[in-house]
Amino acid sequence: MSEQDQLHGLQRRTEVMGEAFAQRAMSNLDAFNRPLQEWLNEHAWGSTWQRDGLALKTRSLLTCAMLAAMGRSHELKGHIRGAINNGASLIEIRETLLHCAVYAGAPAAVEAFRAAREVLDELGLRLPE
Repeated sequence: MSEQDQLHGLQRRTEVMGEAFAQRAMSNLDAFNRPLQEWLNEHAWGSTWQRDGLALKTRSLLTCAMLAAMGRSHELKGHIRGAINNGASLIEIRETLLHCAVYAGAPAAVEAFRAAREVLDELGLRLPE
């Protein structure tokens, strides 16, 4: 495991997800979960999220779509924040989640919208009527 990949991964994770999220993930390490967090920093954040070819905003929206399709609301909430951090507009997030209804089904989209609303309410963000 490369220390450089670990460091770059943690930096990207912090950039995308926010400092509080990254610190929370890394502050709860123990002998059981440390290998997972190190793997995530090296392979997800230190490799895949570092690649050229897609803007961070695009990666965030794709991640939101996949998490919505899989019904992973807890992870989706973090990545909604990440998408906002990466410059995604509320309309782009809404349209990404709405697009999931066609390909992942209405129940997945309903759950995704519910999770997104929770995050947007916490952040005090609303689209004008």
